Amino acid sequence: MAKLLSCVLGPRLYRVYRDRGPARPPRDGDEAAEGTQDGSWESYYQPRTLEKHADSILALASVLWSISYYTSPLAMFYLYRKGYLTMSKVVPFSHYAGTMLLLLAGVACLRGIGRWANPQYIQFITILEDSHRIGTPEIKKKLASYNFDFRSWPVDFRWDKVASRSDSRGVSLLRPEPKHRSAANGFLHAIKKLPCQIASYIVAHTFGRRMLYPGSVYLLQKAVMPMLLQGQARLVEEYNGKRAKLLACDGNEIDTMFVDRRESSEPHGKKLVICCEGNAGFYEVGCLPTPLDAGYSVLGWNHPGFAGSTGIPLPQNEANAMDVVMQYAIHQLGFLPEDIVVYAWSIGGFTATWAAMSYPDISALVLDASFDDLVPLALKVMPESCRGLVTRTVRQYLNLNNGEQLCRYQGPVLLVRRTKDEIITTTVPEDIMSNRGNDLLLKLLQHRYPKVMAEEGVRVVREWLEASNAVEEASVYSSYEVDEDWCLSVLNSYQVEHGRRFPWSMGEDMMPEGRRQLALFLARKHLQNFEATHCTPLPPPAFRLPWHL
Repeated sequence: MAKLLSCVLGPRLYRVYRDRGPARPPRDGDEAAEGTQDGSWESYYQPRTLEKHADSILALASVLWSISYYTSPLAMFYLYRKGYLTMSKVVPFSHYAGTMLLLLAGVACLRGIGRWANPQYIQFITILEDSHRIGTPEIKKKLASYNFDFRSWPVDFRWDKVASRSDSRGVSLLRPEPKHRSAANGFLHAIKKLPCQIASYIVAHTFGRRMLYPGSVYLLQKAVMPMLLQGQARLVEEYNGKRAKLLACDGNEIDTMFVDRRESSEPHGKKLVICCEGNAGFYEVGCLPTPLDAGYSVLGWNHPGFAGSTGIPLPQNEANAMDVVMQYAIHQLGFLPEDIVVYAWSIGGFTATWAAMSYPDISALVLDASFDDLVPLALKVMPESCRGLVTRTVRQYLNLNNGEQLCRYQGPVLLVRRTKDEIITTTVPEDIMSNRGNDLLLKLLQHRYPKVMAEEGVRVVREWLEASNAVEEASVYSSYEVDEDWCLSVLNSYQVEHGRRFPWSMGEDMMPEGRRQLALFLARKHLQNFEATHCTPLPPPAFRLPWHL
């Protein structure tokens, strides 16, 4: 009876991975199996008829519930206008709803009976129960051969397993600076601002965060689920990927995938690249394949609320997730910070710059198609009349201040700018100077080399940034006759004499021509152009580590 109850309440099982020695052609009865090139054997889980149909009914009910949830404000307004929100009308409706819930509970029980009659599911649920009760490496290895609803996956690493930085650094860095004023003025100011605060909160926690992170919308995840399952299968089967659940300090569970290349013949295998995905990206189908195919060890993770990760993708939750991912990489996977590269695409630049700021000993930071500040991009897609509300909402609840965080990192940085980017431009894709990646570069260089990046330095860098292709870029660079050997000697001499910590005061007593050369040299070393749109995958040959002295 206990096993039957476990089958009723157990997670949905998608696939079973088995190692059956050398790959072989399918035999009779193996129509659900599929061979893989590396000698392992992948088999789809075959539910019995009762389980299959019950699953379909419950999945349909879940989609309908999600649609009703998102349309509930309009539905409530319509019902109110029609006069249906009265006690005489609501009570019968509640009876119908109760009946529907009982029917769905009955369908769930029928699904459990179907699972109970399936030896394959019984074997799986037994291993899952053992992993929660015992949790030995052998049991976890057996569990890894199943792909199932990640909510039931046991936790592999906790944020408090080691001394974490999130309490001492992450939270305080993301909170706004307190503004000191008298108690009376402060109270009156708070009362006056209360309607604006309420409006900002509602905007941020309803459609605001869903516009910012569309990958957290259930209907979108449901639509891309086959692609996610296929991506997981590729990582597990072809690369021996290891999936793990991490528990962050806010209670969110983070879904991760690790591919270890340290024992391979790949020259970059001892470097770990942690990948931070975009606002609709998942490690299964996101930017992770770029460093993976380039030969690096990789660690991918999904934002809170994306696929197997729980929670809501707000800035603080994002920072907490990144913190536990970094701790996992260092303390569980055994990588030194100086062997870790953080790579981000698009909105992933926020967590990547947070990690670089909070873990300053990491090897390098690579930001692809990222931006300096969210406010200009949010204003671009909202009506001009909402300017004040949008700015206040972003600053208070959705403040992705990548440029500010990047300037707190002292290590090597490479920015990849998409020359046809249609997402992080504030006008049209053809206007390359409206690409916010330009502003990210300028903020970084102005912080690190303030004397070099004075008015003249900023002017020549902007001129270089206006180049829309490699020929124009080389033309601008050569027109200023940049002597790269001289630039390197000046930078090395300053570093030997004053150390590596930024900002540098170099350039104060330099001729304008020298400052212009240095500004262009540094801009070219910190930014790489890629002629593509925002969502075009970065080819593995284009992935490289940043320049450093």
